[in-house]
Amino acid sequence: MGEQPIFSTRAHVFQIDPTTKKNWVPTSKHAVTVSYFYDSTRNVYRIISLDGSKAIINSTITPNMTFTKTSQKFGQWADSRANTVYGLGFSSENNLLKFAEKFAEFKEAARLAKEKSQEKMELTSTPSQESATGDLQSPLTPESINGTDDERGTTPETPQYLPEPRAEPSQNQLPFSHSSSSINKHWEAELAALKGNNAKLTAALLESTANVKQWKQQLAAYQEEAERLHKRVTELECVSGQMTVIKSQKTELNQTIEELESALKSKEEELERLKEEVESANEFQTQKESLTQTLQETEERNLTLEAQLVELEQRLEGSQLEREAFRKSLRTLLELLDGKIFELTELRDSLARLIEGSSS
Repeated sequence: MGEQPIFSTRAHVFQIDPTTKKNWVPTSKHAVTVSYFYDSTRNVYRIISLDGSKAIINSTITPNMTFTKTSQKFGQWADSRANTVYGLGFSSENNLLKFAEKFAEFKEAARLAKEKSQEKMELTSTPSQESATGDLQSPLTPESINGTDDERGTTPETPQYLPEPRAEPSQNQLPFSHSSSSINKHWEAELAALKGNNAKLTAALLESTANVKQWKQQLAAYQEEAERLHKRVTELECVSGQMTVIKSQKTELNQTIEELESALKSKEEELERLKEEVESANEFQTQKESLTQTLQETEERNLTLEAQLVELEQRLEGSQLEREAFRKSLRTLLELLDGKIFELTELRDSLARLIEGSSS
């Protein structure tokens, strides 16, 4: 069936700086999926995480691994095969606890699988010794002495647990050649079984040799990991002495953050006030434009009225001149009438005297 995911969560992934062995280096810009996988063919558990198409975690769980919770939302473990330390930052403490529980569960499963594998190898090695002893104690037959055609063609790499052939007089071969066919078939079947056991034991021996080499390599890796962890513990003890300074710096940073938040709030209030002032200024600008237009219309009307006033003044002045000329003409006429009236009066008086003189 291959590898199957059995548990998944999301976290920020970090690796220890390979140069300083102190600082954490983020391997993902954001939270990614971290999954436990089980390989049924090899009976192993692995932790795998991908950032896009890049594998940022590929760690096989071994019984010697330990997942350490360093804070409420951060945990780490060391991988000697990858020669690094992985760190995971979770969004909540609950996710961290679930991941740690699964780590312990699969670590125990890996330990049991390793023990079963060791027991199986021990059981495999025990029959090999018994089979080798049985081969030495088996009765001699023509096939076991001289070997069959298949045995004589066996390659040198395949070990044989049969006794060395020895020369026999030709007289000893006659009884075997005249033996019954049933006995020959019996010994041929037993020889085939021995050959099968021999092949199985050879494969088990080769597998055991490979496992011994692998265990030696793992032991060397575990020793290196132990030394590295010892150095890491020493570094952490040094770092723990700096925790007080870090806490005081954290307090100062929190105070600075609070001050910045209050300043930001006041700036936001000032920004709102400025927005209101800008809106008021826009209203004033609209009113100003309206008043300016009204003023322009008023000035145009004033200019029209002034032109009409000048025209009226000119007409009034002309009327006054005409009236003055009329008055002068009227005076002249009155003077003429006065002269005529005076003349008529004198004429009346002369007529009257004449009338009186004629009557007397």
